Amino acid sequence: MAEAHQAVAFQFTITPEGIDLQLSHQALRQVYLSGLRSWKKRVTRLKNNVITGVYPASPSSWLFVVIAILATMYTRSDPSMGLIAKIQEHLPVSDSLSIQCRTVVSAVLFSTLLWLLLIFTMRLCLKQLLSYHGWMYEQHGKVSNTTKIWAAMVRIFSGRQPLLYSYQGSLPNLPVPAVKDTVKRYLESACLLMSDSEYERMTTLAKEFESSLGNRLQWYLKLKAMWASNYVSDWWEEYVYLMGRGPLMVNSNYYGMDFLYVTPTPIQAARAGNTLHACLLYRRKLNREEIKPVILNVPLCAAQCERIFNTTRIPGEETDSLIHWQDSEYVAVFHRGRYFRLWLYHAGRMLSPREIEHQIQHILDDPSPPATGEAKLAALTAGDRIPWAQARKEFFSSGVNKRSLDCIEKAAFFVALDDDEQGMMGDDPAGNLDRYAKSLLHGKCYDRWFDKSFTVVLYKNGKNGLNVEHSWADAPIMAHVWEYVMTTDCFQLGYTEEGHCKGDVASSLPPPTRLTWDIPAECQERIERSLAVAQTLADDVDFHVLPIQDFGKGSIKKCKISPDAFIQIALQLAYYRNRGSFTLTYEASMTRLFREGRTETVRSCTSESCTFVRALEGGEEVCRHLFRTAAEKHQHLYRMAMTGGGIDRHLFCLYIVSKYLGEESPFLKEVLSETWRLSTSQTPLQQVELFDFVNHPDYTTCGGGFGPVADDGYGVSYIIIGENMINLHISCKHSCPQTVSTPYVRIHLQTLFKGVVRNRHGSDNGKLVWRRQGKGNLVNKRGSVDRKRNPTGRD
Repeated sequence: MAEAHQAVAFQFTITPEGIDLQLSHQALRQVYLSGLRSWKKRVTRLKNNVITGVYPASPSSWLFVVIAILATMYTRSDPSMGLIAKIQEHLPVSDSLSIQCRTVVSAVLFSTLLWLLLIFTMRLCLKQLLSYHGWMYEQHGKVSNTTKIWAAMVRIFSGRQPLLYSYQGSLPNLPVPAVKDTVKRYLESACLLMSDSEYERMTTLAKEFESSLGNRLQWYLKLKAMWASNYVSDWWEEYVYLMGRGPLMVNSNYYGMDFLYVTPTPIQAARAGNTLHACLLYRRKLNREEIKPVILNVPLCAAQCERIFNTTRIPGEETDSLIHWQDSEYVAVFHRGRYFRLWLYHAGRMLSPREIEHQIQHILDDPSPPATGEAKLAALTAGDRIPWAQARKEFFSSGVNKRSLDCIEKAAFFVALDDDEQGMMGDDPAGNLDRYAKSLLHGKCYDRWFDKSFTVVLYKNGKNGLNVEHSWADAPIMAHVWEYVMTTDCFQLGYTEEGHCKGDVASSLPPPTRLTWDIPAECQERIERSLAVAQTLADDVDFHVLPIQDFGKGSIKKCKISPDAFIQIALQLAYYRNRGSFTLTYEASMTRLFREGRTETVRSCTSESCTFVRALEGGEEVCRHLFRTAAEKHQHLYRMAMTGGGIDRHLFCLYIVSKYLGEESPFLKEVLSETWRLSTSQTPLQQVELFDFVNHPDYTTCGGGFGPVADDGYGVSYIIIGENMINLHISCKHSCPQTVSTPYVRIHLQTLFKGVVRNRHGSDNGKLVWRRQGKGNLVNKRGSVDRKRNPTGRD
């Protein structure tokens, strides 16, 4: 128990001779260094707040303005037009100051006010400039003079070397669309999915809503938009995520994978050392705001980055809550049914990768068994939310259980050390890749803490991955972190020839500490009930990961088609072949061009895409124009969603207002009850400069995925890698006989992606022409079918 005594700064014993005080100098030194690190962080945070607060100006520009005003006054000119004299008259200073000193003080005050006014003006101008989105609607390579002038003005009013949050105060607010425009766009998207009688009835309901209740609800929504930074995001987080009472596992949480073909080291503890250290490096850059803002011609909102680390979702009987702590110096680790606290800082410094490996190996070598009820405790976070909230209140609100639960919830993040081996390996690489995805999505239902902002999963063979809670941020935020972690792990930190982390281990490093629990029998019963719910859900998930090589963005762009539009139209074709009909399709688009923006829905099933699919299935020869029309319509809808002209978030907020007012709207009720049977999302590769697909083609990220939204639907996530690869993650449920994902993937998607376009080899002078051949294959006009290498071995 030596390490326990080291944690105590002083001890005292009362004896007949008096008080015997014993000081632990080592513990006091640790307290001092920890406090010093905390104060350094506060100073850094204060400095960054000042720099961000005056952006796009800089703090040094204040001195320039002061000197300029004083220099102008020295020439006996008055740049303030009498304001400095007015300030001097009302300056509450002592009469002992000379007139010259009063004049200087007044000039400095005027200069400061002028400086602040200039900052406000520059920020207002930049905000107006960032509200312009005409550049998104221009053809590639054809930039209008208006956009050129706009781009030049943005550069003028943007400061140099912005910090992560520098643009936050200059981002425009999300606009509220007109009710008539939203209703019109909704009816356009719904007409092809309804019968004539259903569409006529919905049109009647829409017109009634638009002419009566809609205007009243819109007034309240505009009032909120004037007051709040974003009229959608807080309600979206509360009502869509936090008020959900079903399991987070599968239904809400998503996962991220490791490199597809490469495992940097087969040693589990070593991979953990580099991975956790890289996470800490990212957090340090985040705290210092040294991460560059994501720029998509214009800066994107970075508000979601604030809760990446030190964040936990707390269950409640009616609604959950998100709790974020400013700092945490440790992680919670799960291994073989036991929980550990692993400190990541020692003597005021961050542990090196080799030291973290040493600590992880200590946990792996620990032979102690789990306490009674401890092994499957995390199943509470995998089941329904109400039983977990009740159990938390009853069994974890005091004593040793509260202390241990606080330790997990206040950790920087959660770490799961699995005894399984995962990855695309062995005699069945395709099946193993699918099992790898399922393991990251739900594991054994009790070996992930699904409430933490994210869980790092490390497997026995050195593979790793993520399980991420969804409410605090959207997938691109965590993808940005994971890209940095993976590339830092391999290309910056590296490993020794034996596969261990580099560096030395300090001799005074205290070992990780076990968390203790007192789980009564009644609580164990509740754990088992939650586990049964979670296990049923996990067993029902059918998951397939499909890497498609030698075909990707490069081939599609040669046809001058958006890769995202191409994939979405392909999914429409695949669904139509699978089910014989079209369905309401959800594609996630971001609204981070606006302050505190999150996502908007792109309704990818359009009349144009349906026309293309029907023509193709009817055996007709389809010219490039028909396919291009569908792709351009999809791109237009995507741009509309990004720039605040989407449909579903506006209708969602109108529905929330109607509930607050106690008003019933048959139109809104029907719209909000529609089922998204095809839910899709693209994971963008954001930090392309970190990857070198030319010199290191095997270091390819596989992206991530999520569970199906509807019981009779599909969840499709995809990532476009470089020029010649697309990775798809497709989920559905075994319990629905119509959504078996194996034939859905094998017959429809793969044949489309690998056989549809041969344009890169030159055909018909660049014209894109399809015809059907047989039951499942799409070929080009010359009749060739692609038979190139398939890394997973699927047909």
